[in-house]
Amino acid sequence: QVQLVESGGGLVQPGGSLRLSCAASGFPFDYSAIAWFRQAPGKEREGVSCISRSDGSTYYRDSVKGRFTISRDSAKNLVYLQMSSLKPEDPAVYYCAADEMYYCSDDGPRMHDFGYWGQGTEVTVSS
Repeated sequence: QVQLVESGGGLVQPGGSLRLSCAASGFPFDYSAIAWFRQAPGKEREGVSCISRSDGSTYYRDSVKGRFTISRDSAKNLVYLQMSSLKPEDPAVYYCAADEMYYCSDDGPRMHDFGYWGQGTEVTVSS
């Protein structure tokens, strides 16, 4: 049974940091690309970051470059999204997604590229 379980969301002040985690099971983690998406109220879900299965190449959307870092721990089947310098435009429900066929590219991850999804973890940025 495929499972992606996100954790680490919460309330943080502007300029603060959070680390999101995604625990994966039930599929070949080492051979899958993993992405983080986010969806704010009233907005479409958008790809935030992605890490490929093979060479570990990464993608970041422009608005988070230099602030967010994606990484993966194959020994623990975990993917992290370290978020720093959080801004008022960052609050959303953040979702972890995985797919065995996708390769992260400069085009950015799109929802239909991913077959496995988690339930999301909410990030709130407020003073």
